[in-house]
Amino acid sequence: MIAVEVDAGPDWGGAGEWAALAERAVLAAVRASAHDDLLDAASRIEVSIKLTDDEEVRELNAAFRSKDKPTNVLSFPMLEPDLLDGINLDTDGETLLGDVVVARGVCGTEAAEKGIPLDHHLTHLLVHGTLHLLGHDHGDNVEGDRMEEVERAALATLGLPDPYLIGES
Repeated sequence: MIAVEVDAGPDWGGAGEWAALAERAVLAAVRASAHDDLLDAASRIEVSIKLTDDEEVRELNAAFRSKDKPTNVLSFPMLEPDLLDGINLDTDGETLLGDVVVARGVCGTEAAEKGIPLDHHLTHLLVHGTLHLLGHDHGDNVEGDRMEEVERAALATLGLPDPYLIGES
């Protein structure tokens, strides 16, 4: 079972508004990934979502990535990718998959620049961040193309358009 815990700061208006969206995004990402077996696990597989402000994301980005600027989304996996297949899914235990953190200002600015609703862009960022927790990366073109393919598939199940075509002509 996938459990999604959401903590939303005041810039986001509280978690209540975003909890259902976050759960749909995380579940769609897991379903589209090679780790869809996590959906049927007897054990609790938790994803923690933090919706916060640009300053907190800037601080995290500086501390963990040595980039002293805000970014749209950060992911903090709790398991190395090669350990994902070793999660015991048949027990009543708990596993923290990791944390996904989204910056309100950056997310809002990007959505406005793309001419899309904030909730669509947030959904994309949560899918993207969850895929990082599941071992996906975009360090090279091959990995990036594969990750984008899985993102598109996940977003399509939610009725959202290809985010990589938005704004292109």
